[in-house]
Amino acid sequence: FRLDGKTALITGGNRGIGLAIARLFGEAGATCVLTSRSQTPGLAALLEAHPDRYRWVQEDVTDPEAGARLVAATCEAFGRLDVLVNNAGNQHVSPIDEFPVEKWDAIIAINLSSAFHTTAVALPMMREAGWGRVINVASAHGLTASPYKSAYIAAKHGIVGLSKTTALETAEDPITCNAICPGYVLTDIVEKQIPDTMKEYDMSREEVIKNVMLKRQPSKEFATVEQLGGTATFLCSEAGDQITGTTISVDGGWTAL
Repeated sequence: FRLDGKTALITGGNRGIGLAIARLFGEAGATCVLTSRSQTPGLAALLEAHPDRYRWVQEDVTDPEAGARLVAATCEAFGRLDVLVNNAGNQHVSPIDEFPVEKWDAIIAINLSSAFHTTAVALPMMREAGWGRVINVASAHGLTASPYKSAYIAAKHGIVGLSKTTALETAEDPITCNAICPGYVLTDIVEKQIPDTMKEYDMSREEVIKNVMLKRQPSKEFATVEQLGGTATFLCSEAGDQITGTTISVDGGWTAL
C-alpha cells in the first residue's frame, strides 16, 4: 500500500508502536510529524536518517491546547494533514480504592482526552481536503477488562467509543475512523519488565512470557510493533475505504476468549 503525498501526525511517536507506525508510513511514501515529551535514540536516528520525511514536535498532549498546536505544526512542516494517529498513552496499576486521583486524571488526559482534542481540530481540515484517516490505538483492554487498571481500561473503552462516534459523524465524508486494539506487544518497555518478572516469580524467561505475560493471549506470542504499523498502513489504503467505526484486534486471540 502506498501513501505517497500523504502527511500523518502521530502522537506518542518516540518509541514502540508510534515509532513503528511512523517507519511503515515513511516506507509507504508518507511524510510524518511525530510528537512526544522527549526523544529516544530510535526517534533521533529516524529523524537524522530521513530529515526530509520526518519532523518531531516536543509537546505535552495532556494540554487541551496541544491539539491545535500540533495540527498547525504539521501543516507548517508539510502543508497538509491527512492521517491522524492517536497513540500517546501511559499506565498505572492500583486497586480502585487506592488509585491516586492524580494518576487517574493523568491517564484519562493522555489516553483519551488528547485524542478528542486532536481529532476535533483535524476533522475540519480533512473535510476540506476531501480525504482523511483517524486511527486510534486502543487496546484489548478497550474491549475487555482486568483488575487494578481502572483508569487505563476506562480510557481505552472511551477511545473505542470515541472512534465509533467519529466514524458516524464522518460517515458521508471520505474520512474513516477506527481503533486498533493490540494485545501484549513486545516493546522496549515490556522487554525491560521481563528480568524483574523472572525474579518475582522465580521463572525462566520463556516461562514468564508464556505463563505470566501472555497468560490471556492464546497464541502465546507477542504482537510486534511492525504488525501494528502494517495494520495502520492498511487502514490508510483504498482497501480501507469502507472500514470505519470498528475495532481491529491484533491480540493473538485474546478477545476471542
